[in-house]
Amino acid sequence: MRKSKAKKRYLAPDPTYNDPLVTRFVNNLMYDGKKSISYQLFYNAMDRIKDLTKEDGYETWKKAMENVMPAVEVKSRRIGGSTFQIPTPIREDRKIAMTMKWIILYSKKRNGKSMGEKLAAEFIAAAKGEGASVKKKEDVHKMAEANKAFSHFRV
Repeated sequence: MRKSKAKKRYLAPDPTYNDPLVTRFVNNLMYDGKKSISYQLFYNAMDRIKDLTKEDGYETWKKAMENVMPAVEVKSRRIGGSTFQIPTPIREDRKIAMTMKWIILYSKKRNGKSMGEKLAAEFIAAAKGEGASVKKKEDVHKMAEANKAFSHFRV
């Protein structure tokens, strides 16, 4: 076990939108240390959203993030020889991490030519409250609701 809690490192804001959350998203999107390509993909997705919906890509992305962000999750806990799925609230940092990972995962699984197009399509769908990443959030919430009876086991 650690002696002390690790210090929180803060990210520099991205050059275009001046938002550290965008930098965090790009870092999650990054593959093999190629950050400039990740930035290109993200900004291409923003441009594509602007072309397709005639709305600001950044605002659509923010709305998509809000729509995918979960409030509760289930954690397995062994009690008396049986395993229970216990619903627990999620801390803010983990909510954001889960949201970004889900959006990126389901963007990769989409049909499309480039990753920029796939990302844009997932952002638009999530902003409307549709898409696979929103469905994932709803599934997590349903699971927590179904196991609400075991919430008294929470630590």
